[in-house]
Amino acid sequence: MGVLVLKLILLFSLFHARVILFCSSMHLNHSLTGGNETDSSIGIRGSIGYAAPEYGMGSEVSTTGDVYSFGIILLEMFTGKRPTDHMFSDGLNLHNFVKTALPERIAEIADSLVIQEDITNVDNAPNRSSVRAQKMEECLTLIFGIGIACSAESPTNRKDINSVISELQSIKNILLG
Repeated sequence: MGVLVLKLILLFSLFHARVILFCSSMHLNHSLTGGNETDSSIGIRGSIGYAAPEYGMGSEVSTTGDVYSFGIILLEMFTGKRPTDHMFSDGLNLHNFVKTALPERIAEIADSLVIQEDITNVDNAPNRSSVRAQKMEECLTLIFGIGIACSAESPTNRKDINSVISELQSIKNILLG
């Protein structure tokens, strides 16, 4: 739907995120139509870079559009790059930037603030730091994969939000376990 942008997400201790000022597309449709209409002629469909591509073709707001926005947010949070960054032009966008980098160039695309250990030196002698770095690289690869799957161009190719939640919980367990 595009209403969900990184500025509306608060990150608390242990990476517990809280979304502020966000409502689902169904709630937005219901609110704007008074609950009496099934269709809506909503003029604003989201922020540039966060709105699902189908909104540009006149499609109504949908939960698959929300999933697209979530995917872009996920990619932004872990790359540190906004979808409106100047580097994205001539067909290159945040989705394609991450997709073409996986899985070999995780260290290059991940935001340095996200990486707490140097994952580029994983081949060092096996030690605790190296194991942690390998875990971080594995989790980042999985997270980027989810972001890519959520921000697929076609709504029918996007991940279901329930499987996204389950996968993110599994990643959390890998990282903290």
